[in-house]
Amino acid sequence: MDSTIPVLETTSLSKTFRDFWMRPRVRAVQNLSLRVDRGEVLGLLGPNGSGKSTTIKMILGLLRPSAGGVRVFGLPAAHPAVRARVGYLPEVTTLYRHLTPRETLGFFGALFDLPRAERRRRVAELLRMVGLEEAADRAAGEFSKGMARRVGLAQALVNDPDFIVLDEPTSGLDPIGRHQVKTLIRQLADRGKTILLSSHLLSEVADVCDRVAVLYRGRLQATGRIDELLARRQSVRLTFPAPAGDEALPRLVAAVSAETGATPAVDHPAMTLEEYFLGIIARADGIPAEEPVLAPFLAGRAPEAEP
Repeated sequence: MDSTIPVLETTSLSKTFRDFWMRPRVRAVQNLSLRVDRGEVLGLLGPNGSGKSTTIKMILGLLRPSAGGVRVFGLPAAHPAVRARVGYLPEVTTLYRHLTPRETLGFFGALFDLPRAERRRRVAELLRMVGLEEAADRAAGEFSKGMARRVGLAQALVNDPDFIVLDEPTSGLDPIGRHQVKTLIRQLADRGKTILLSSHLLSEVADVCDRVAVLYRGRLQATGRIDELLARRQSVRLTFPAPAGDEALPRLVAAVSAETGATPAVDHPAMTLEEYFLGIIARADGIPAEEPVLAPFLAGRAPEAEP
């Protein structure tokens, strides 16, 4: 693929739903123009009813735009060559209850016409990737929502897609599962995959996305890189080791106050609740502090299956 061609490009994309008499009923998306390049992770944000799901359906070729256009890999969204290179995780995971994860992934691999040997290798790799090796041969009807979500994520990757659309990918997952998925998303991006992620969890988007696009009332309200949008340019934060002795810190504060004419706020940097939680789990499992929390997953030791 030509690197100058965006993976996703929408131009004045609009969708209006009409009633029986063809009168405009809901203007779900209005004049949306976006560009996503190879290897980017774009977060699509917005409250319920903002047009996110409608946008995703038009990108996937499931809905016809009322106006404007959408191209994926430089081709119309509904082109068969596009669909072969796209992976999609819908907001609600629906599985065949009597199939196991291994059978489910094998079935979807067959739909993509993967050779049998390649299909088996790919299924084993995906089961390990999402931490379902020990539950690979259990019927999906026994699964909790979190375990079903893991199968859905693996299914979205079965064809090794170049463009991946994830709608609420961590819905139903525990903190370890969410951390695993976020790490996987960054690993996929590092391999050159392009990802469109829709989520209500703003902290999740901030952790993994390069850029965000904010939709509200069907219109694009803001777009840009996370660090640029969130930076408070009027303030500067300095982080350094806590000074020794009770007298050192007041002297530093006084020096900064004299230089800036304002008394700086003084506090201790804090980890996120997710980092704290994962640290407790790592210590309980005897994992060294310097070892990644996901090391057991990557080594093939999945968490115990949920009842």
